[in-house]
Amino acid sequence: MVDAYRLRSPLAHLAISAQARDDIDATVQLSETPFRGLINIRGDANDATFVAAVKKAIRLDIPTAPNTVSGKPATTRIFWLGPDEWMVVTKPAGGKRAFDALWKNLKIDGLHASVADTSEARTTITVSGPNARNVMAKLCSLDFHPSQFGPGQCAQTVVAKVGVMMTQTAETKSGGATYELYALRSFSTYLWNRLVDAANEYGVQIS
Repeated sequence: MVDAYRLRSPLAHLAISAQARDDIDATVQLSETPFRGLINIRGDANDATFVAAVKKAIRLDIPTAPNTVSGKPATTRIFWLGPDEWMVVTKPAGGKRAFDALWKNLKIDGLHASVADTSEARTTITVSGPNARNVMAKLCSLDFHPSQFGPGQCAQTVVAKVGVMMTQTAETKSGGATYELYALRSFSTYLWNRLVDAANEYGVQIS
């Protein structure tokens, strides 16, 4: 893990903070949240020892239903990635604590499990607002209708030709939504620019 003082957002060169402004006419908001902890874990969901070890480490049950998320957006969460694979997502700078806890609790003789810190591989881009769903529908083939994809769900998909891990964190009564896109560092600038371009017709606010 890189020392904290050496961390640099993959979108730092875009000077996003300098673009931030209040725009009452904007119906899409874009922002970056770098440095979230992203801990990949592998194991057998039918193994009670594995399940208990994960819960002891981060106090969450692993989700077993496909494309679902355990935990709340403002705290640590676990994303279902496959029948034997999950991603633990923490608040910025929380990855080391989660990794250390998982490493300690999964080191059990005879337990077939793995844990890997992938925090530095990705950044998080958030798309929100009344027209966030329309922006996502432009760039991704998933069905974003609320009945098909809503809060508490996640997916590994392609957005603007970029492979991402994605989740919806919020839904408003008026139809607005909030999505988090976890993109690899090397593709994050391209993805950000495509999102800005797709959101321009609706009015985009950088925050």
